[in-house]
Amino acid sequence: MINIKKVVFIILSVFLLTGCMNNTKDLMKSFKDYNGKKNSYELTGEMVIVSNEDEFTYNIKVGVDNKTNYKVSLVNTINNHEQVILKNSEGVYVVTPNLNKSFKFMSEWPSNSSQAYLIESLINDVNNDAKATIKEINGGYEIDSSVNYPNNQKLERETIITDKKFDIKEINVKNSEGVSLLKVKVNSINYSPKFDSNYFKLDTLVKETDSSKNNKTTDKDTNKTTETTDNKTTEENKKTEEDCISTCSDDTCKDKCKKTETTGNVLDDIIYPLYVPTDTYLHSKDKVSTDDGERVILTFAGVDPFILVEEASKINDEMEIVPVNGEPVILGNTIGALGDNSVYWSASGVDFYLTSNTLNSSEMMTIAESITNGTSLVASTK
Repeated sequence: MINIKKVVFIILSVFLLTGCMNNTKDLMKSFKDYNGKKNSYELTGEMVIVSNEDEFTYNIKVGVDNKTNYKVSLVNTINNHEQVILKNSEGVYVVTPNLNKSFKFMSEWPSNSSQAYLIESLINDVNNDAKATIKEINGGYEIDSSVNYPNNQKLERETIITDKKFDIKEINVKNSEGVSLLKVKVNSINYSPKFDSNYFKLDTLVKETDSSKNNKTTDKDTNKTTETTDNKTTEENKKTEEDCISTCSDDTCKDKCKKTETTGNVLDDIIYPLYVPTDTYLHSKDKVSTDDGERVILTFAGVDPFILVEEASKINDEMEIVPVNGEPVILGNTIGALGDNSVYWSASGVDFYLTSNTLNSSEMMTIAESITNGTSLVASTK
């Protein structure tokens, strides 16, 4: 009799376990089927980026047309600074409308990495993780999966919160300790959007400018220290230019290293990174004249040498398109362009160009974030 009870218990346990497994599979399939069919949509929400101890909040608006054309507007809630990631038949762009400036990429974005604000990217993350899980929570479901952020190894897993219909409500991307570093809260999704015929065209982002206002400004709340540098000899200037160019892999970077004789707008302050790699130090500072004003070249030497170029941002009368071999990346409070051995970005009225032959993309992004997010630094010079 005892043996019969044990057999019945085992059989019931197997049925219950199988039922739970089948139910989980059914839920996951329903989530994928429901959201996988969303080829076009318009999404609004809020995105929070956590960088060290700082949080940066963006209002986001995403437009997707047949998983072919993409337009992602991100507006920084602190300074109302807008940048747009645009993909159309001509390429991938990161546009700063207020400067009439755009980086253009020949890129596989957005399919080459995870994007927490794109539905199809979330589905890809779940499909690519054989151990992805789903469970029922109060009012909806919670899906957990791995992520693919090749340029930010800190981001390892994501949690997707949906309602009972599987409409996505919230996404949290976390590090290995379960701390959320990227959060997206969805306010609305329209699955039947009607986009204007020009909605995904670059020229719609061009801003009319007043050339008399084309002055460079800087934000005094960032890590800036006014510096003066001695006049350099011709030989010293040539050596600095050659050292800078030697680290470049594209023409845009090389142009930033070159010196001209015309002066205009002046970059008042030099901005130093809050983070530099171990056994790396500031070796030299050079101020040089350009067609548009003044440029600062900071050369860091040591174990992981790099060069940081700074100049006041220019408001262009027409859209300036800068070709870059790389990918768009979020650097705390701004969007930059990450290349093979360089990163370009604009923040607080200053354009930055960082290049290195030894640093990997993660290290370059860490340095860049320390510049855009920091407040002060006393750099040692040897």
